[in-house]
Amino acid sequence: MSDERRGYLYGLTAYVIWGFFPIYFKLLRPSPPLEILAHRVLWSVVFVALLLTVMRNWRFLGRLLRTPRLLGGIALASVLIGVNWGTYIYGVNSSRVVETALGYFITPLLVILLGVTVLRERLRALQWVAVGIGVLAVAILTVDYGRLPYIALTLAASFGCYGLIKKRMSLPPAEGLFVESAVLALPALAFLTWLNLSGEAEFGHVSALHTVLMLFAGVATAVPLLLFAAAANRVPLVGLGILQYVAPILQLAVGLLIYHEPMPPARLAGFGLVWLALMIFTADGIRGARATARNRAAAVREAATLPARP
Repeated sequence: MSDERRGYLYGLTAYVIWGFFPIYFKLLRPSPPLEILAHRVLWSVVFVALLLTVMRNWRFLGRLLRTPRLLGGIALASVLIGVNWGTYIYGVNSSRVVETALGYFITPLLVILLGVTVLRERLRALQWVAVGIGVLAVAILTVDYGRLPYIALTLAASFGCYGLIKKRMSLPPAEGLFVESAVLALPALAFLTWLNLSGEAEFGHVSALHTVLMLFAGVATAVPLLLFAAAANRVPLVGLGILQYVAPILQLAVGLLIYHEPMPPARLAGFGLVWLALMIFTADGIRGARATARNRAAAVREAATLPARP
């Protein structure tokens, strides 16, 4: 198997795991979302710490401690991913799996807007069309829900901003997840201590299966992230862009086919517009990537025809 095909396999596996996350988090009930989130944070720290110990890779901490600006960026990224995880768990366990899927469908469109507003990037015409259709879709879904789809928008905004910060920090996945979880670990531990002292903790009081699943929340968090990182090093950006739709498609299917959440005509129309915007966005990205590849190939051919310097 070629390295690129192995990368696609890693990426597909990661997105399939993320796609079936709603089933996993529903199994963690009757624990409330904040208790699930706190355990997810703590066991992520434990699992990744063990992984880094096996890899003998703790030297990155020295660089972090010598770079206050990097520490500030990690703290902000930690808050954003905490908001994202907590919102997702709340959405799943309040029977809004379809809305959580919508959040990850509109994330690429929101990332485009971040590129314009934060990075001062210039959009191509088709990208503006995709964004416009996405805004129209959110308006239709707002009318259908009778409110803003705040779970979807919070997921998209938190993950989009988190991705922007992570891109600027360039930390490897395991190291990044450890530090981000470690920042959240102290408040998570304090919350769980209070929950146990008040007698309201569900962990350890529901069933053996529930306890084991809570303990494995860290593994469930880290494994797809590491698989994705392995894919990102082997798969072209366009390929990763297409793979990213696997997870929300599966989440939508889980919400509709397993948990039988409603999909009235207006909501279906809103999702249809989101999918149209994503098709335009993806097609424009593929076209842009091909044009860039052609220009590079032409530049290489032109350089090859130039006479050698004396």
